[in-house]
Amino acid sequence: MKLRPLGEKIIVTRVAAEEKTKGGIVLPDAAKEKPQEGKVLAVGEGRLTEDGQRQKLTVKKGDRVLFTNYAGNEIKVGGQEYLIMTEDDVLAVVQL
Repeated sequence: MKLRPLGEKIIVTRVAAEEKTKGGIVLPDAAKEKPQEGKVLAVGEGRLTEDGQRQKLTVKKGDRVLFTNYAGNEIKVGGQEYLIMTEDDVLAVVQL
């Protein structure tokens, strides 16, 4: 199954949560925080402006992004969890 976001929406998958702290302590599943970093899997056509034109999104497929704690809506498709959010929920693009 393929997901195609509409308008200014993007589909993101979270990166894996850290298994250990920087000090080497192994974290149990209950103590792990949901990461606020993810990979953009798909982007919509862009925001529709008042004059009827499409404004392209800044983020693109494959970008690693940082987003807010409560960004987007979590969905589960085929056993995989995804976030559908607007570009406004993205705080930054990670550049390695």
